[in-house]
Amino acid sequence: MKRIAVISDNHGYYCDAVEQHLLDADEIWHAGDIGSLDSIDKYRHITTFRAVYGNIDDADVRSVFPLNAIFTCEGLKIFMTHIGGYPGKYSARVHQVIESEKPNIYICGHSHICKIVPDKVHALLHINPGAYGIHGFHHFRTMVKFEIHETKIQNMQVIELGLRGKLQT
Repeated sequence: MKRIAVISDNHGYYCDAVEQHLLDADEIWHAGDIGSLDSIDKYRHITTFRAVYGNIDDADVRSVFPLNAIFTCEGLKIFMTHIGGYPGKYSARVHQVIESEKPNIYICGHSHICKIVPDKVHALLHINPGAYGIHGFHHFRTMVKFEIHETKIQNMQVIELGLRGKLQT
C-alpha cells in the first residue's frame, strides 16, 4: 500500500501547512507550476517526489523535471503533465499519450480547479489537485491525498488549505 499526496500550482509559494499534510505520504506528486526549486526543497526531502514542469516554470525547474511523467505505482500506470484538459476535452497532445500509454490515473494541474473525474471512455481516473499557491483566481487552496492498495484507489480526500488570500507559513 502507498499513501499518495498530489499537489500543484504553488507558483513559488512554500507553506508549512502543506508540508504537514505531506509528512505521512509515501510519495508526493507535483503537477507543475512550481515557480522555484527553493519553494519545494523541503518537500523533496520528505519522501519519493515526482514532478513535471508547468507553463510558468523557468529553465532551472525544466532542467530537473520533465513535461510528462509516466510511471507505475502499486501496479497502476500514472500519467502526469501540467496542461492537458479533462475527460472529453483533452488537448491533442494529452489525448495521444492517453491513447498510446493507457494510464489508470491521469493527473494535471494548470486550471487551479480541484477536480476528480472518472473517464469511462479511457478507463482512467482524472485528478487535478487544484492549486495550493497564493497566486491565481482560485478561492480555496487545495491538494489531494489517497491510497493505492493492490491496484485499488481508496480513501480519496481533498484537503482544503484555506482561502487563497490568507497567507500561512
